[in-house]
Amino acid sequence: MKIAVVGCTHAGTAAVKNMAELYPEAKITVYERNDNVSFLSCGIALYVGGVVKDANGLFYSSPSELQEMGVNMKMKHEVTNIDTDGKKIAVRNLETNKEFEDTFDKLVMTTGSWPIIPNLEGIDLNNVVLCKNYQHANHIIEKAKQAKKIAVIGAGYIGAELVEAFEVYGKEVTFIDSADRILNKYLDPEFTNLMETEFENRGVKLALNQAVTKFVGSEGSVEKVMTTDGEYEADLVILCVGFRPNTDLVKGQVDMLPNGAIVVDEYMQTSKKDIFAAGDSCAIYYNPIKKHAYIPLATNAVRMGTLVAQNLVKPTIKYMGTQGTSGLHIYDYNVASTGITETAASLFDMNVKSITISENNRPEFMPTYENITLKVVYEEETRRIVGAQVISKIDATQAINTLSVCVQQEMTIDELGFMDFFFQPHFNKPWHFLNQAGLQALQA
Repeated sequence: MKIAVVGCTHAGTAAVKNMAELYPEAKITVYERNDNVSFLSCGIALYVGGVVKDANGLFYSSPSELQEMGVNMKMKHEVTNIDTDGKKIAVRNLETNKEFEDTFDKLVMTTGSWPIIPNLEGIDLNNVVLCKNYQHANHIIEKAKQAKKIAVIGAGYIGAELVEAFEVYGKEVTFIDSADRILNKYLDPEFTNLMETEFENRGVKLALNQAVTKFVGSEGSVEKVMTTDGEYEADLVILCVGFRPNTDLVKGQVDMLPNGAIVVDEYMQTSKKDIFAAGDSCAIYYNPIKKHAYIPLATNAVRMGTLVAQNLVKPTIKYMGTQGTSGLHIYDYNVASTGITETAASLFDMNVKSITISENNRPEFMPTYENITLKVVYEEETRRIVGAQVISKIDATQAINTLSVCVQQEMTIDELGFMDFFFQPHFNKPWHFLNQAGLQALQA
């Protein structure tokens, strides 16, 4: 069996490692444009902020490790064309510029995603940079050393983490987004309000509900960011406006969502039986809405890549779908979410209710305790839990993993009230705060 793997970050690395173990007789060839594999881009802000001192720690595999497993690693090789029916690929060696053709029995598309680059005047100015891979991380660190005023465009997780890192680093930071709130895809207003206040109290300028119109500079370097509502000085601009699936190679050959995300079934198989896909290049079954959606997360990617290997020869293990569960640490706050927000529910024509509780993490007779705010979103008719969010200065984020399982198993808010959780005064109260959310929803 001849297996071609295109792209090797999270999903690709997971697929390759497992395929090498499961099919020792197979000839596995990886085609990767970069000179590295498995870079954890979610660690870029930690690297930029100096929490992680050695960027090599953000790699959990290497070309040499995969080569030692018997995999033919074609690093700095770009696949330029794929013929899924003829089972042929065209490849260019980026170092020699030589081109050649290869064939496959099975193709694994793990091409990931690429940052959305807006078509704006001045986008090519020096010091307007992307934030995705290892090279980007190093560029940001080097440029940040000289920068005094930094603009971060895009108020998602990566943007928020970078803003914190730059502010702590002593930079003057402007946080820009076209939405009216930061982190609006993950959290409802009562949570984002807290975090926006925290940023502003630390001197970060929030420029929300305004779109960037152009970048202005002199002598080839950026000096200002112009928006629909003002202008902001910046000698370094980081673009974090989102990602798009990198799937042009198979466009029109396999089923996709309108944004280009490849649609896979529960066995990671595309609409062509010998073509598999995983990771940020894919649309994935999203349990809260019971439809496919584009949710680019490293956790999804490694699970999907592992399942590609398991199901490559025959359907063996089904994917259980995702809740898009994620977490974030900003300043003193620990934040996590799963499923859909109450705000997003209307976009999916879902009729939902929610319960929000604010509770101390342990009994007040203890010498110290800390507040936890939890919100659980559920369908009004079925009372099925479809999402949740938590924020606290203590780490209560594991509760969101529990609620992720609740969403996956289609549990109701009423069942949550009576789930079995332990009690010990060092850790919690006789009624766990998850129980309390369910009990209060009974009375709502």
